[in-house]
Amino acid sequence: MPDQIYDVQSVIGSRIRAIPNYPKPGITFRDITPLLKDGDAFSKSIDLLADAVSEYRFDYISGIEARGFIIASALAYKLGTGFIPIRKKGKLPFDKIAKTYTLEYGDETIEMHKDSVEKGSDVLVVDDLLATGGTASAAADLIKSLGANVAGFAFIVELSALKGRLRLGSHKISSLLIY
Repeated sequence: MPDQIYDVQSVIGSRIRAIPNYPKPGITFRDITPLLKDGDAFSKSIDLLADAVSEYRFDYISGIEARGFIIASALAYKLGTGFIPIRKKGKLPFDKIAKTYTLEYGDETIEMHKDSVEKGSDVLVVDDLLATGGTASAAADLIKSLGANVAGFAFIVELSALKGRLRLGSHKISSLLIY
């Protein structure tokens, strides 16, 4: 099945705030907090993501800290599946694995518990935004290192100029709004 892309400017796009020169000059940050504040728009975005991934096969949904937690946990609830947190370094209390990667504005490390997934299980990776693909790719590497499979990726926003899709290889990718 080809990637699904939805034109939802009126419902979601009008609630995405652009913040120029954050977190550093030259970067326009796409802030989803106005979307989260609007109960109807937030609910619709979760419904649209659920529709977008309806043909993906997965056992778990993982969410990347921090805004990815919000989206992924709501989606996991809607779809009746388990949620797996992928956190920033130093936030998980149990045995964990880590992956360091480079973002457009510096290095970051994410971690997940070693017992988060079973070998052979399928995991959908969810975040609020796809930019360069570094964070999502690192999350996929963590999942694969535990013997699980990446079922695909889902995002509210995608910044197409940064070509993050290319970094995610041949995986299925669904984005609701593309800039």
